[in-house]
Amino acid sequence: MNSFGRLFSFTTFGESHGKAVGVVIDGVPAGLEFDETFIQDEVDRRRPGRNSFATARKESDKIEVLSGVFEGKTTGTPIGIVIYNTNQKSKDYSKIRDIFRPGHADFTYFHKYGIRDYRGGGRSSARETVARVVAGAVAKLVLRELKIEVLSGVSHIHGIGSSDYNFHHARKSEIYSLTPKLEEAQKQAILEAKENHDSVGGTAVVRIKHIPIGLGEPIYYKLDAVLADAMMSINGVKGVEIGSGIDSTTRLGSENNDEMDRHGFISNNAGGILGGISNGNYIDIKVHFKPTPSIFRPQTTQDIFGNVQELKLKGRHDPVIAVRGSVVAEAMASIVLVDMLLLNMGRTIDGIRNFYHK
Repeated sequence: MNSFGRLFSFTTFGESHGKAVGVVIDGVPAGLEFDETFIQDEVDRRRPGRNSFATARKESDKIEVLSGVFEGKTTGTPIGIVIYNTNQKSKDYSKIRDIFRPGHADFTYFHKYGIRDYRGGGRSSARETVARVVAGAVAKLVLRELKIEVLSGVSHIHGIGSSDYNFHHARKSEIYSLTPKLEEAQKQAILEAKENHDSVGGTAVVRIKHIPIGLGEPIYYKLDAVLADAMMSINGVKGVEIGSGIDSTTRLGSENNDEMDRHGFISNNAGGILGGISNGNYIDIKVHFKPTPSIFRPQTTQDIFGNVQELKLKGRHDPVIAVRGSVVAEAMASIVLVDMLLLNMGRTIDGIRNFYHK
């Protein structure tokens, strides 16, 4: 499947080393102010080649709007946006055209489709996620009307981190670090792995604020279930937690329940969701990324004929996925929220406003 969402949905297309990647976004409310500068700014946050903590691939990631916008406002019809690839180096992969890269989807894609697109992974490449960020930016235009905030940052790099989150700092940080006092240690871990031709894993956190009560469709389209689905669809994600997550398994019910007083919830172990429906509290999502599988150390693997080979990979790759991945996670959360909002109301921006402010 190449599509996500029910009422607010998107479909991505394109490959890592193809001519372009793009997205068709359906269900966008009519009459929404279309802020193209904001969308470009969001895409730039994910853009490769920004600093030494990301891949050296240089892409401008300039968006081109093809449809669905007239005189600065959305028309309610599908919005088509394309981003042309300008800095592919497919020759870096020509020597491994028949070899499976450990930790990549090469093996499974080949056995599923019978085709080996060796150019940076083709469709399975994280290059596809730029299209998700575009869709998420459009979703944010809706959320901005309602003053719903979706924030993100990196809490841990290679096990270095804390639960003390500073989202304002993360927005300015080169690695989107949520913990100022640990940022230098996190950077060092990334650079050390890079120098050793290796990579590191990390954890991103998405926080959603000012959510109305009632988003989520029991029982089979729960808000937390769809958020988890969205996060697990991102390249390199191996685990997702809502609220206290795994820590809740170590507690007593009396410790984990969120009691209430006349002001509302006293704690937020539920992560803003009860029974699959938003309870008005802020939502916290932890997204755990594995180390980047593209590393430059010799590795033993197979080729498409079943022969054992030694792989010596070349190319340009992120030493850590979680940094730019946090922007993608933020985008996917925004898409889920707008989809859930539309499931609770009409399909115009005025309908959304009326529901939100009821």
